[in-house]
Amino acid sequence: MSTATTLRVDGDRLMWRLDALAAVGDTGDGGVCRLALTDADREGRDLVTSWMRELGCRVEIDAIGNVVGTWPATATEPPVMMGSHIDTVRTGGRFDGNLGVLAGLEIIETVQESGLTTGRPLAVAFFTDEEGCDLLRTCWAASCGSGA
Repeated sequence: MSTATTLRVDGDRLMWRLDALAAVGDTGDGGVCRLALTDADREGRDLVTSWMRELGCRVEIDAIGNVVGTWPATATEPPVMMGSHIDTVRTGGRFDGNLGVLAGLEIIETVQESGLTTGRPLAVAFFTDEEGCDLLRTCWAASCGSGA
């Protein structure tokens, strides 16, 4: 028999991470320009992977730059995966893609704080150049990462 547990994410912590990531490539007018494979993209990737590592995730980066952070780090079974992308278009917003990735980190941190044991590992992924600004097509890295 299982019992229900009420979990609540920390909205302030999630917004803090969103603000910190939005500062990378800040356009000064409320927007963000963090094109894939640029210095700003690298800075954003470094920031998000540092948060993954702080949460004790195993961080894996494939040959085309897709990133997956899995918790617990020693897990070998297939995880429940969340995520999106952190690159933007030239006139991007602070939430598109970023919210999917950072909400995943917030879920992991909330579960950790609660002491809840999950039936599967949790993973957060972000994919390279999902916006397709400069490469041949959108979602190419996710397609490669999924074997499509």
